Amino acid sequence: MTTLTVAARPYDYTFDPAHTAVLMIDMQRDFLEPGGFGALLGNEVAPLRRIVPACQRLLALARAHGLAVIHTQEAHDPLLADCPPAKKARGRLACGIGDPGPLGRVLVAGEPGAGFIPELLPEPGDIVIRKPGKGAFFATALDSILRHRGITHLLVGGVTTEVCVQTTLREANDRGYEPLLVADCAASYFAQFHDAVVEMVVAQGGNVGWAAPLAAVEAAFAAGDDA
Repeated sequence: MTTLTVAARPYDYTFDPAHTAVLMIDMQRDFLEPGGFGALLGNEVAPLRRIVPACQRLLALARAHGLAVIHTQEAHDPLLADCPPAKKARGRLACGIGDPGPLGRVLVAGEPGAGFIPELLPEPGDIVIRKPGKGAFFATALDSILRHRGITHLLVGGVTTEVCVQTTLREANDRGYEPLLVADCAASYFAQFHDAVVEMVVAQGGNVGWAAPLAAVEAAFAAGDDA
């Protein structure tokens, strides 16, 4: 396949699928289902649930065209040895990280809530990165994995836009990767936060990267198929 071009903001995003990965951030039950951590914080999960069909389409598109697919999972070990005390204490929550909740211990690896939602389970050949922080590069092997595979470009979706997605975009940008936020494959509990991040990403000529709707990404692949 030849180099593809997405009609994106602030200008066209050009990438070689052979050197591109889809990075799906934290599509976990603790964030997207009733009884999970997001709901325990007082949030409505419906805004996050709405992006699931688009995320399914993006992953299917990536797999059909041989792109690397990477899922991140914010989850701590059962002893919380990789969870800073300040993170656990933040918010003074009645039910916080490591505490027993409706979906098991909150954000603990191996617990039901830390698992991926059924609609977006990793498939054979996908890569799963467990991360202890907001960004996908902090205290993980993600950078090494991408460089070993020759990945230079990232198509990014997931939750939440203003926290883990934005942090990862900024980390990727600082490491020399070319990130595209697939805007309708990302969501926040707060619509205004999502919209603000999109504008911050594309501001000043692409201060952090690019943004485009999924339809523009699909159109780029379709044009490549027809070439």
